[in-house]
Amino acid sequence: MQLYNLEFTEDEIQKAVAANRLLSMEIEFSRICNFRCSYCYVPEKKECRGELSRDEIKDVILQAKALGAGKIIILGGEPTIYPHIEEMIRFLVEQEFEIEMFSNGTGISADFAEFLAGNHVRVVLKLNSMDPEVQDRVAGRKGAYDIIQKALAALQGAGYPSDELFLALSTVICQPNLNELPDMWTWIREQGIEPYFEVITPQANALDNIWLSVDSNKLKELFTALARIDREKFGREWDPQPPLVGNRCMRHQVSCLVTATGEVTPCVGVTIALDNIRNNSLAHILKNSEVVNNLKNFRQTIKGECRECEKAEECYGCRGAAYQLTGDYLASDPTCWRNTKNGGK
Repeated sequence: MQLYNLEFTEDEIQKAVAANRLLSMEIEFSRICNFRCSYCYVPEKKECRGELSRDEIKDVILQAKALGAGKIIILGGEPTIYPHIEEMIRFLVEQEFEIEMFSNGTGISADFAEFLAGNHVRVVLKLNSMDPEVQDRVAGRKGAYDIIQKALAALQGAGYPSDELFLALSTVICQPNLNELPDMWTWIREQGIEPYFEVITPQANALDNIWLSVDSNKLKELFTALARIDREKFGREWDPQPPLVGNRCMRHQVSCLVTATGEVTPCVGVTIALDNIRNNSLAHILKNSEVVNNLKNFRQTIKGECRECEKAEECYGCRGAAYQLTGDYLASDPTCWRNTKNGGK
């Protein structure tokens, strides 16, 4: 099976796991955000205390580099309203990192788009619907659709997408946008943009907004339909499996998240604070974490339906969904249609 958006080869992943090394790291510069997304993993933040200084951020980035990481993924909060974003991007470029930034588009003016292009930043713009009313509702911000469209136009004006300038649109699969997603997927592909479609991790805001939730069998129908579109229209072959459309999440093998306050967690979904980089080095935290070691050895530690699944050699479902819904990060993914408790196989 060809996985069209897999970042690293199986060989690279296996070698990194064996050597206790990273290939990438996700990081928050700040959790301050001007949107109130209905599905966000971060509770509303208008001001944050105890966030890392620029020097602390740079130090942990250098620690990640020493562990082998070649890619930094900037999360948030909203990175484009972080006052030192250009300084941090220049620092990452100096350290020869590949940079990927997720953004709601707020700060992406024509000038900033040119800055991003000049530094070859991979941009992932958050667009959940082509319907302004739906987009604004899901984003929790009136005018969100217009902000995103202006950012998209600015990026396109700066040369995105191209072979050198990667552009993706990140979309959460939810009840309000479900019916439009096949057409939206096709349109994104036709623009030369990469679609990042994913199942919502049931945590934080998403737990308070049950109107977002999609039945696992509906998810199966959507994934299957999108696979058919990719195969018939774009010559891309992949096997449907959650939580990422056309891809699989194996980030715990080679990545981690450092939050804006320095906590190290496996990812945004598995919100277990392993330690804080103000207490111990990143290398020490990852090497000595039972959680990290269990996730790296998932074939031996995974439980329930996920352990017996036909995909068990290449998938462990969404560990975030398992943790948020059951309290056990090694439990079977309750949101997967292959889970017989959901009536699927």
